Amino acid sequence: MAGREKGPLTEPMYYVLMSFLRRERCGTEITGFVEEKTQGRVKLGPGTLYTLLAKFQEEGLIAETGVDGRKRTYRITDKGLAVFQEELERLRACVTDGEEERQ
Repeated sequence: MAGREKGPLTEPMYYVLMSFLRRERCGTEITGFVEEKTQGRVKLGPGTLYTLLAKFQEEGLIAETGVDGRKRTYRITDKGLAVFQEELERLRACVTDGEEERQ
């Protein structure tokens, strides 16, 4: 991946980045988005979520946009959008390969 040298995203990583595509979010909004989007299949505990947010911030995939007490809000960066798009394309290729082999 051009923006991320550490390989493919895990499922929680993918959905956390996806949560920022339409708007900025804080931690509880991210958790709610992921749970709703995956119909509860992917659950983010606080340890996982805040570890991912710190990692994404360090890698330049997201940026903090506001702090209100303990509430921090983040947005996706251009680099984060590129990483998300690359992962989406990789997953589409995986699905296509699997569907071709089933026929």
